[in-house]
Amino acid sequence: MSHRACLHERGFTLIELIMVIILVGILAVVAVPRLNTTEFQARGFHDETLALLRYAQKTAIAQRRTVCVAFAADSATLTIASAAGATNDCAGNALVGPKGESPATVTASSTSIAYTGGTAPTAFTFDGLGKPSTGQTIKVANAGNDINPTITVEAVTGYVHD
Repeated sequence: MSHRACLHERGFTLIELIMVIILVGILAVVAVPRLNTTEFQARGFHDETLALLRYAQKTAIAQRRTVCVAFAADSATLTIASAAGATNDCAGNALVGPKGESPATVTASSTSIAYTGGTAPTAFTFDGLGKPSTGQTIKVANAGNDINPTITVEAVTGYVHD
């Protein structure tokens, strides 16, 4: 090869690549245990609850039927009225979720994540026009963290937002 051809060949040596892999390994060993995944899980639970409540309202409007939202300390479940115009008769009528799960539900992935205070928020319904039976303020609590993201369901419009 000529001298000019050698100058255009660029790349990393094997030793350089091995050193980079070793440094990344050391960083992984030191940094990964310091990540607090509970905060990510709490935010995920908040976002899933928000999406579930929006789904409940949209389904109530689309099907012109009452959708009931029931809560446990760390989960929320949707049921639907058996017929249009029927109110508060959601018992036993599971609403199929957007991913095909029946009933549509969201559950906290960790025991340290729950709705604020570890008590269930008040159950409520969305009527066929998407209006809730009562306004709600729902907070997701993460044990050991003072940040409690809030979900609000507006009493008049049914608008569900952070």
